[in-house]
Amino acid sequence: MSKVGIIGAGAWGTALACAMKRAGNDVIIYAHEKETADAINSRNINKTFLPEITLDSTIKATNSLEKATQADAVLLVTPSQYFRKSCEILAGIWRQGVPAIVCTKGIETQTSSLMSEIVRETMPLVRVAILSGPTFAMEVADDLPTAMTLATDDETLGKLLMEVMTTKHFRIYRSRDVIGAQIGGAVKNVIAIACGIVKGRGFGENSRAAIVTRGLAEMVRLGVAKGARPETLSGLAGTGDLILTCSSTQSRNFSLGCELGSGDTLENIMKKRVSVAEGVSSAPSVVSLAQKIGVEVPICSAVNDIISNRVGIEVAISNLLARPLKEETI
Repeated sequence: MSKVGIIGAGAWGTALACAMKRAGNDVIIYAHEKETADAINSRNINKTFLPEITLDSTIKATNSLEKATQADAVLLVTPSQYFRKSCEILAGIWRQGVPAIVCTKGIETQTSSLMSEIVRETMPLVRVAILSGPTFAMEVADDLPTAMTLATDDETLGKLLMEVMTTKHFRIYRSRDVIGAQIGGAVKNVIAIACGIVKGRGFGENSRAAIVTRGLAEMVRLGVAKGARPETLSGLAGTGDLILTCSSTQSRNFSLGCELGSGDTLENIMKKRVSVAEGVSSAPSVVSLAQKIGVEVPICSAVNDIISNRVGIEVAISNLLARPLKEETI
């Protein structure tokens, strides 16, 4: 495998382009915006989404989905709420035998579908893998040491992709738990918003630690009910991603929560941002999935209530603290 296509030229797609190039692959990245593709091709920079990084001059960008899928493997990095539409378009041009590596973290709002389920519905013959774990785009692009989980139920594909994607500073661990890798990536973004709200409100580190810990319990409950393995959610795609996202303002979701906690409105915060904070769309999706399979996710529900303007932050926090006392369990 020598050519990798990437669908999505946001910060994460661009960072993955850097990593795939370092792994020795030819890389072509699809950008929706013509100016983004032009800047990558002419100046080796993604000025809109990752302006701090100078890209390898051999990384090429295109506004053509067909050109981007003329590859040996294709990474899908489209935001979760546009993911199905993207796959429906790609289904008509996808080359036989080319695997899809889902790099999007989220759950579809309308259907509660995981991204892998959308791929299998729209492109049923395509082999699917999930790439997830604790990453900040800037650090991956800057070649700082990183470890991720690659989940696929196709053992041969998993072993091949590990070899193709791994570099000295970009380490891949293989898993067969496709569901767990995705539940971890979706839930942690919602919990990160909660942690940010606590930080912005000035409630201290005790509160944040409690949110992280009980948030992990929600992640595991939901994942296991959906069919995940609990050990996956103790690994990079679960606990690892949760720790990273809930502890740094580099996280778009944590920083958004900080601004909410400090009194800004969601509408105003979103106006100031170019990049997507997936937790905003994941909150209602996570809650909807939890309701469908009969799992309690009180922290995720509180975040959903806050961003939906159903309750204020003080009321949401009071409601969480007023929940019945219970034994500590997952």
